[in-house]
Amino acid sequence: MTESELDPYVEWIAREARRPVATDSAGRDRVMAAIRAEPVPQRTPKVWGRFVAPRVFRLSPAAGALLAAGLVGIGVLAGGLLTNRDGRSSVGRPLAAVAPQLPVSDTVVRFVYVAPQASKVFIVGDFNGWDTTKTPLARTSDAGGVWTVTLPLAAGRHIYAYVVDGSWSADPAAPLAPDDGFGHANSVKLVRRGSSL
Repeated sequence: MTESELDPYVEWIAREARRPVATDSAGRDRVMAAIRAEPVPQRTPKVWGRFVAPRVFRLSPAAGALLAAGLVGIGVLAGGLLTNRDGRSSVGRPLAAVAPQLPVSDTVVRFVYVAPQASKVFIVGDFNGWDTTKTPLARTSDAGGVWTVTLPLAAGRHIYAYVVDGSWSADPAAPLAPDDGFGHANSVKLVRRGSSL
């Protein structure tokens, strides 16, 4: 043994270092509450911060009226600059008059579902906001239990499903879409521009 191991102070320090530390369970909460109670230190604004810092201006009623009149005058002058060649103002025209309107749908698609025992069949999809009562199918006159609906759809990929008497069902005649995360099997319909039914 060395002399340092025999020294009582070294042994006492070693014992203290090995002793488990007892902490108060609510101590952390008290420390965090004290930190949150401290005000947030304010940074000194840089040169740019001095220009964009909010300021309070006090105006007399007469000065406020003059400022308002000046702003109205600027608006009148700017409105005069926004006129057509024929002298009519282009301000306030509806957007539809400026830009050509885009078609809502490219084509019409017929959906067919066979459910002889069903009393109600609806189609839901990205084209109707997944509303389970918005788009009902109509039963055809034959006795085969065929339900149909014809919808205008834009060209592209559409995800849909049928709701048969309250139960969701994928279209057996269409490819399945990837899992939607809600436990429903959905189908995919690809609509090409200009195709019909």
